[in-house]
Amino acid sequence: MQHLDVLEASGLVQSRKQGRVRTYWLVPQPLQEAEHWMIQQRAYWSRRLDQLDTFLREQKEPEQ
Repeated sequence: MQHLDVLEASGLVQSRKQGRVRTYWLVPQPLQEAEHWMIQQRAYWSRRLDQLDTFLREQKEPEQ
């Protein structure tokens, strides 16, 4: 239950209680915002790692 309380407090899920039964459902908007952020981060780090790879390859080449 603590996990669900955290998710509900963060706005990722909502719940409704009827009698003894509590029903949870996802709230898509915060998940879409998180997905957008992750896509941006993935593109950023992919570029940075490509730059690092290029740099390291250049350092490894023998001087002529």
